[in-house]
Amino acid sequence: MKIKLTKGELKRHRDALKQFQRYLPTLQLKKQQLQIEILHQMTILEKKKHQQQAKKESALAWTALLAEPIDISPWIKPQEVKIVEKSIAGVDIPVFEQTDFAKTQYDLFTLPLWVDEAIESLRVLVALGEEIRILQKGIETLRYELRITTQRVNLFEKIKIPESQEAIRRIKIYLGDQTANAVGRSKIAKRKIEAFELQGAAL
Repeated sequence: MKIKLTKGELKRHRDALKQFQRYLPTLQLKKQQLQIEILHQMTILEKKKHQQQAKKESALAWTALLAEPIDISPWIKPQEVKIVEKSIAGVDIPVFEQTDFAKTQYDLFTLPLWVDEAIESLRVLVALGEEIRILQKGIETLRYELRITTQRVNLFEKIKIPESQEAIRRIKIYLGDQTANAVGRSKIAKRKIEAFELQGAAL
């Protein structure tokens, strides 16, 4: 890195260093918040996956019955998946609210008794699937932001701050040497002037 060894350059690097040191704690805090939230979301995701697995196992009881020529798919297809947004350290992630299904309208006398229970059970399974999908999307968003924030923290900690500190050190040494040399030259000039004055006085 080429550095101009001037007072102006010294001021520029000092100002930059102050700015980096002011922003770094904010970035570090954001990184920490994102890490905590990712762990929290992962815990929820694992819980929902266990619920989904348990629900799938209980739904196996319906598989034989579903082999009958009854199409219940229109009643278990989501009509709307409601999502709200949650802000984590300035990052918006989707949060599952609920899944709405179409109203079941069919003739109770022509369909078997198990249909109601099967529809309800499968709707819970479908809703869990939607919730898991949204959780995964939110975690993906948080991980991307964490990656960007970590890169910025590393840039400040490992490159920008050390570069500014090194530039300040080098400029200060150079300016210090220049000042010392100037003082030395001034003393020599003063002694020469005094010597000439003494010679003149002797004459």
